[in-house]
Amino acid sequence: MLDKIKIRLQYLLPKQGLTQLAGWFANKQAGFITQWAIKLFAKAYKVDMSEAQKSEFTAYATFNDFFVRPLKDEVRPLVEGQHQLAQPADGAVSQLGPIQDGHIFQAKGHNYTVEALLAGNYQLAEKFRHGDFITTYLSPSDYHRVHMPCDGLLTEMIYVPGDLFSVNPLTAANVPNLFARNERLICVFKTEIGLMVQILVGATIVGSIETVWSGCVNDQRQGIIQRWTYPDQLTENAVFLKKGEEMGRFKLGSTVINLFEANTIRFNSSLIPGYATRMGELLAETITNDTLAAATAEQTETQ
Repeated sequence: MLDKIKIRLQYLLPKQGLTQLAGWFANKQAGFITQWAIKLFAKAYKVDMSEAQKSEFTAYATFNDFFVRPLKDEVRPLVEGQHQLAQPADGAVSQLGPIQDGHIFQAKGHNYTVEALLAGNYQLAEKFRHGDFITTYLSPSDYHRVHMPCDGLLTEMIYVPGDLFSVNPLTAANVPNLFARNERLICVFKTEIGLMVQILVGATIVGSIETVWSGCVNDQRQGIIQRWTYPDQLTENAVFLKKGEEMGRFKLGSTVINLFEANTIRFNSSLIPGYATRMGELLAETITNDTLAAATAEQTETQ
């Protein structure tokens, strides 16, 4: 009964207004009020401040400064293998696996399409019709910066306005098309293994979504889709990020979705729904011609 009430409230509450109000407060330097709120939040969500570069609460003048606190370099070692991809964020795996003829699994009884997730861009969606996906949920207690799983050249960024439902596991299990209806930022990268899309999904109380190359992209929330294109070669104005480099951040926790083309990666076998992720750990390994041939042979033998 309580879960049903929570979901019902998701539909009834003025999510846009609450998010704008939270964003306004989170950006204010309110002195002892800010310090009190940060301490209360850290205690409630059991935030591990020993990992932060600045472990004292007094080092943060605003709530937003606290939300996007950087970590000490040594606490998130990066997988270094040439064919290894790194986890993009701290959080928990929501779902992962193959994209089935353009459909992504959200939760039991709920699927959504790649085309809807990519705001109707059917040409881009076709690239991932039989690819792979992983959805990572960042809770309020997690580190809120998002990093690159592999080297990538940014070719396109699309801001899609939308709802601001919470993206926690309860909502994912009960709100249809959750990630394809929420506000989101779609970032398309050209990599050595083909196209890779990294999507930052907004949610209730998430004050802003930012990238390292453009800053905040949703401060105005004008309600229109916006698209930016970038040089697809390493020219002066290109945006090229290496594996492990920061690419964006949330002002409070949310969700990251990664899409990969077919036959390009094989996920770390330890990853299952609920698995606690740490930025920099092994996400997947690229599929070489040898591993692809072996996998094909194995599949043939089992048929």
